[in-house]
Amino acid sequence: MRYKLFYSLLFVTISFAAYSQERFTLSGTIASQLDNETIIGASIFIPEVNVGTVTNSYGFYSITLPKGEYTIEVSYSGLENIEEHISLTESIKKNFSMTERDESLEEVVVTANTSTTNIRKPEMSVNKLSIATIKKMPAVMGEVDVLKSILTLPGVSSAQEGATGFNVRGGSVDGNLVLLDEAVVYNTSHLFGFISVFNADVIKDLKLYKGGIPANFGGRTSSVLDIYQKEGNNKEYHVNGGFGAVSSRLLVEGPIVKEKSSFVIAGRGSYAHLLLKLADEPNSAYFYDLNAKLNYRLNDKNNLFLSGYLGKDNMSFNNVFINNYGNSFVNLRWSHIFSDKLFSNVSAIYSNYDYGLKIKMVGIDWKSDIKNYNFKYDFKHYLSDKLNLSYGVNSIYYKFNPGTIKSFGMSSGINPDQLAKKYGWENAIYLSAEQKLSDEISLNYGLRYSNFQRLGEQEVNVYANNQAVVYNSELHIYEAGTPTGTVKYGKNKKITGFGNLEPRLAISYAINNDQSVKASYNRMSQYIHLISNTASVSPLDIWAPSDRSLKPEISDQLALGYFRNFNSGKYSLEAETFYKKIKNKADYIDGAELIAQKAIEQVLLNGEARAYGLEVMLKKNTGKLTGWLAYTLSRAEQRTPGRSADEPGINNREWYRANYDKTHCLSLAAAFQLSKKWSLGGIFTYQTGKAATYPVGKYQYQGITIANYGERNGSSIPAYHHLDLSATWTPKPDSKKRWKGEWVFSIYNLYNRSNAASVMFGQNTETGRSEAKQMSIFGIIPGVTYNFKF
Repeated sequence: MRYKLFYSLLFVTISFAAYSQERFTLSGTIASQLDNETIIGASIFIPEVNVGTVTNSYGFYSITLPKGEYTIEVSYSGLENIEEHISLTESIKKNFSMTERDESLEEVVVTANTSTTNIRKPEMSVNKLSIATIKKMPAVMGEVDVLKSILTLPGVSSAQEGATGFNVRGGSVDGNLVLLDEAVVYNTSHLFGFISVFNADVIKDLKLYKGGIPANFGGRTSSVLDIYQKEGNNKEYHVNGGFGAVSSRLLVEGPIVKEKSSFVIAGRGSYAHLLLKLADEPNSAYFYDLNAKLNYRLNDKNNLFLSGYLGKDNMSFNNVFINNYGNSFVNLRWSHIFSDKLFSNVSAIYSNYDYGLKIKMVGIDWKSDIKNYNFKYDFKHYLSDKLNLSYGVNSIYYKFNPGTIKSFGMSSGINPDQLAKKYGWENAIYLSAEQKLSDEISLNYGLRYSNFQRLGEQEVNVYANNQAVVYNSELHIYEAGTPTGTVKYGKNKKITGFGNLEPRLAISYAINNDQSVKASYNRMSQYIHLISNTASVSPLDIWAPSDRSLKPEISDQLALGYFRNFNSGKYSLEAETFYKKIKNKADYIDGAELIAQKAIEQVLLNGEARAYGLEVMLKKNTGKLTGWLAYTLSRAEQRTPGRSADEPGINNREWYRANYDKTHCLSLAAAFQLSKKWSLGGIFTYQTGKAATYPVGKYQYQGITIANYGERNGSSIPAYHHLDLSATWTPKPDSKKRWKGEWVFSIYNLYNRSNAASVMFGQNTETGRSEAKQMSIFGIIPGVTYNFKF
């Protein structure tokens, strides 16, 4: 017994001594040697203790280790690995500068970071695409498109032909939180979906979260697309740009104070409307956008950043139909290093999305917008090599203008009107931890509390039995309820409020250095909604806050995945299955009128939604041929049962396909380095046709033929598929001159597939027979672009 006690005390003493031995922190930033841009997601690995970390969104890292001799391995996709030996006898601040990898033809740029830390990191349902990879992909009219590249990933599908909106794991378009330099982007497209608002020249990093979403993100139920702009070269001046068939672009960057402050400014503009004018064409469509960013390093611990975006679209059809819309934001950010273990970031952001419509035939001039004022304060606390904390607060004040209505044209009978403006205040606080329990098991867990208050000034309708929608049992239809009165709320007075706890959990079990199993759960709350009767974002859509009728959506998602690297990371396999359930999913009654709707609660019914599926992605990461094959098998459904057993709800209380349900999605993306001068790229995409409601019969009423439609979304439009190819020719790849140029030749929709954007039903005036007409937007589109830099 005494020996047992002795050995127990000895074990405890040794364990305590091991734990309490001197420990020091290695911290710093990792940047590109070429332009001093900080690198997001660079890997730092210590093989002696099998411990690693990655740089945060601002290029900062911190790792705490016992006193000793170590090898530091730094790696990042497309850059030369760094290996350095250090003697850790005190806390050290060490910055690393990484050079571009000098690739031979047998080993081209790696398109995905397949380091061991990714296998062990408790992060799943996350996809990251390098800008180098995106620029190799063919796009519409030769214009590189960030969002078109997102559509090649598993679990992601297009809203419809010609739309840059996207759906993730059976979620709606408004369920995606799209951030550019931390600012919310509400509409991601130019020219009704032809081109996205993201200029690839100025993009630094892009990451899509489909599940296992970290606790610092909130406000949406489907995904987070987190994009950061470049900070600008603080060593020397550079210019790059390109001339294309539809638009041109130019980027300028350089130091303000060398190696201390820099700027980057990039602009794009289309000029097809000028060609239309020369041809006396009355129609016109054009866009422009401007990205800018300034940064100033006050000292080793403080950096200031000012970034902004301005984009605008203008379309006119014979001056009878005129539409304009645009995004804009400005973000003032301060990053501060309190110590080698504590990093912070403060952001003050203003964001605006405005849209206008003039219709001469109706005589209406309609304008609407959504503004938000956003404050964020985030901390990253590196407690030890086994435990890191993230915590912070977020506050957003919203202003919604559903519509300012004026007359348009001399003969207009429209009376000027202002739809009631709406206000909301969303607040959140979060805490999350990333913890390594053992060499095999790692966790990421956290909790977010969000609160939303619907604020006045507004008169709110009151309805009998609190029912803004009533069921007419004689006609078997839902109708707008008649208000019995109104209640007036003063400015910033609380109309209603909501609060939700949002737990997050992810776990990774490393079977070995090359394969792991991961699982995740997250709850998300969404307090603002897109009022739309289409499956994709359009400039006519209206954003609205949650209130007594339009409840906040609450989603719960579970995911399980298997991840493996083959042949020293040359190949990777990712397989995930997921299940998502959403409460308070609103849908519209039949015949709902949404534009200039003063009482949106009169056309809404609340229900629920669910989505589940399997995603598989096989990647080839190195060699002359790189790319991936992605496949998704999924189902997305809604149920809107009504409020009592006497009501049929929608589709007789049964589950029905969501507008964006697509059973099969297949993408094959590949890049081939043919020679130093020539590189080839290709994408093949196949998606099951989205859900649609078709007529199942017709009847005559007072000499008019009226279609009788079947159950909601009981049919599908034809399948969507196309093949895109590109070839890039670099005339002088080994030139040492500052001016470098390349030609990009692309063909969108090589075999001229007429994909359906919509299907309309009508009656043939000659035969009297019913017929369906398919509307398609794109056929085969060739493109040529000249890119340059100096």
